[in-house]
Amino acid sequence: MNNPQKIRFGLSKSRILLHRQCPKRLWLKVHRPELEEVDDSNQARFDTGTYVGELAQQLYPDGVLIAGDNLGQAVADTQTVLAGEKRPIFEATLQAGGLLIRADLMLPDQDGYRMVEVKSSTSVKGYHLTDAAIQSWVAQQADLPLTSVEIAHIDNTFVYPGGDDYQGLFHYADVSEQISDMKNEVPDWIKDAQETLSGEEPCIASGDQCSSPFPCSFSGYCSPKTEPEDSFPPEVLPYGKTMAATLRVEGYTDLRDVPIERLGNLNHQRVWRITKSEQAELNPEAGRVIAALPYPRYYIDFETINPAVPVWAGTRPYMQVPFQWSCHIETTKGVITHCAFLADGQSDPRRPFAESLIEAVGANGPVFVYNAPFERSRMQELAEYYPDLAPALEAAIDRIVDLLPIAREHYYHPDMRGSWSIKAVLPTIAPDLAYDNLEVANGGMAQDAFAEIMHPETLPERRQKLHDALLLYCERDTLAMVRIAHYFESGA
Repeated sequence: MNNPQKIRFGLSKSRILLHRQCPKRLWLKVHRPELEEVDDSNQARFDTGTYVGELAQQLYPDGVLIAGDNLGQAVADTQTVLAGEKRPIFEATLQAGGLLIRADLMLPDQDGYRMVEVKSSTSVKGYHLTDAAIQSWVAQQADLPLTSVEIAHIDNTFVYPGGDDYQGLFHYADVSEQISDMKNEVPDWIKDAQETLSGEEPCIASGDQCSSPFPCSFSGYCSPKTEPEDSFPPEVLPYGKTMAATLRVEGYTDLRDVPIERLGNLNHQRVWRITKSEQAELNPEAGRVIAALPYPRYYIDFETINPAVPVWAGTRPYMQVPFQWSCHIETTKGVITHCAFLADGQSDPRRPFAESLIEAVGANGPVFVYNAPFERSRMQELAEYYPDLAPALEAAIDRIVDLLPIAREHYYHPDMRGSWSIKAVLPTIAPDLAYDNLEVANGGMAQDAFAEIMHPETLPERRQKLHDALLLYCERDTLAMVRIAHYFESGA
């Protein structure tokens, strides 16, 4: 790099925010972008934010959008609109002090404009204030009269009435007073970011900033995995983050090297003992608990989708809406059938989901789940929304048997590495039931697949492929429960 101190870099609000999280993150974003790894969860968050912003614009039909990627033209277009009759402006583009911003909403007020930043969260976060301070400082420097600075976040008490009526979806929080002092810091933030970009790569150790307020997309570069696959770092201790950090400071990089006296938690001692012995332990009590249960036995699993913007009347933002279930039915030991439900993605899935589930699980026999609070909560929500189905749903809830606490209390294998999730337990019991060969391999992928099925532009062939992949994935989950229950009952 030639004379890096003399180079001036264009700054945007997003770059300042990156620098505020970690100077190294901004430097890498500009100078080593090829090192960035954007995973599916990050991309989904970006996509949700974009959609929520577009919906906020639709609430002001007389607004004008400053469109296009030519920022110079966008600045000029913004000035043209501001010079005319007052009307809502979307993506108003302003610049001052070497910093360029695009404001989500500029809403006309009697004495100027309300500047509104639209967020997909359900409350005002600390980093939102930083965002708003940057926006308002630039507007102030550009001589744009602001009557207030606001954060529009999703109101999770909003119940969608249907008919594309989203009035009331957003809560507008005035943060003008909260950011009044922060605005004065913005010039220093600009200066610090420029200095970082004009210098060499910052030497900053990994820490809490790597995940707050968002996971850093350069973590793979900053914290490459150096421990061998067959090691057991202290972090495998369940709910043991503080203990693991202490052990790291003391120089322990493998749990097996830690003296037993250092572990006061009985569960940590159990994990240490089994890890060190390399032998799984199964308490016979797990088998006794399951053997005492009658037939028929039902093994069920749900898949849900929780869109930020509700799709079906009567639902709320981020509400978990069930769209799929799988059920293995064991009428006598080893005699098993399977049935399933998967919504078509074109209409509200809740009532057909509930009615078909009630029919599938019958009136008698234990209903096995893995992590009962999830399925129990969805069934209770359905019972509250459909009073005529409530007696049958509540009767099924009363029959639920949760395999997770049975596993957590009575079983552990070293390869579980401190986790009792079904995907950690299953490979140690039934390695033939792997998930890595499935097109849909986890709950997040299931949500994405169903969202694609719901999209009107998805082709029929693609929709059918996703439908089949979802059925296979959910069936794998309930078959996994069957195998785990049988393993526990057999005593290994």
